[in-house]
Amino acid sequence: MRRLIATVTVAPAVGVQLTIRDLGDRYVEQQRRQGRKRASIVAVESVLKIWLEPHFGDRPVDTITPEDVADFMRLLEEGRKPASTGKPRPLSVKSIRNYMIHLSALFNLAERKEWVRSNPCRRVDLPAAEPISEDIRFLDPHEVTALADNARPGPYQHIDRALYLTAAMTGLRLGELVALRWRDVDWTAGRIRVRQNHVLGEFGTPKSRRSTRSVPMADAVAVELDRLSTTTRNPGDDDLVFGHPLDGTPISKAEILKRYRKALRAAQLDEALTFHCLRHTFGTRMAAAGVPMRTLQEWLGHRDVQTTQIYADYAPSAHEAAMVATAFAAGDPRTGREGSVTPG
Repeated sequence: MRRLIATVTVAPAVGVQLTIRDLGDRYVEQQRRQGRKRASIVAVESVLKIWLEPHFGDRPVDTITPEDVADFMRLLEEGRKPASTGKPRPLSVKSIRNYMIHLSALFNLAERKEWVRSNPCRRVDLPAAEPISEDIRFLDPHEVTALADNARPGPYQHIDRALYLTAAMTGLRLGELVALRWRDVDWTAGRIRVRQNHVLGEFGTPKSRRSTRSVPMADAVAVELDRLSTTTRNPGDDDLVFGHPLDGTPISKAEILKRYRKALRAAQLDEALTFHCLRHTFGTRMAAAGVPMRTLQEWLGHRDVQTTQIYADYAPSAHEAAMVATAFAAGDPRTGREGSVTPG
């Protein structure tokens, strides 16, 4: 009887009881209409296909209870993929929270449309978020030079060399570098303009509104890009700066990272340094040079300055060291005599 009532009162708009698949289709379509990034939509579709649809099956969404949601979260914690016979692989807390947030978003839509009475996810406590690591890995200038000098020989060598130097000295994300076109290199103004991103095989706008920006182009980058522009087969304004050496198409990120790791090995650098560490290299070097956090935020394309604050510890202070030195040179409090503290 309860199920019959739910059919009449909760889901009159569709005439039938919705399954998670039905709800997922409607949610994805809503995300597309709202202009969400392709990467975000693909992430939702992946969770639906691998976890949500196989687990909840054809159950009407208005019959899913908080206990059912809690059971699903335990499934995630154990890493037991529905309909899979493979060995369970427990998911990270971050992944579990992300997947549960996706499920809750689906039920929020259903609640607004009155397809369910309430969102059952609200009554399930998520695992505590893992503390964010404040450790930043980056390269020093000598390591950047060594990396560029060890770009792997072959048709990609000049492209990779320019790519590594540009990444470390502009802070552009890998997707932004892959999408960079020659018209975005402003030789006169000495700036590189970020207009596009390349994610999941498609060009799109950068990650956020602030990600559309321009960054100063250091002389070393200008020299390297000028050299590349004279050797590339695709030097037109609309051609990609770091495009395929033959046809100018976007280079596979997997191939870029594979050659990057080989360059690290050849340069005898720590192979744990990810390509993203080149972006951190720019952030830390600029902070150490005294660039204000607000300016660095604009150059890096961060949505908010709090994200940029991870580089604040690398910013110099003209007065703090002097204050410490003055405090220890004030004299011996036991004798009142002026002097400085010396070892021993």
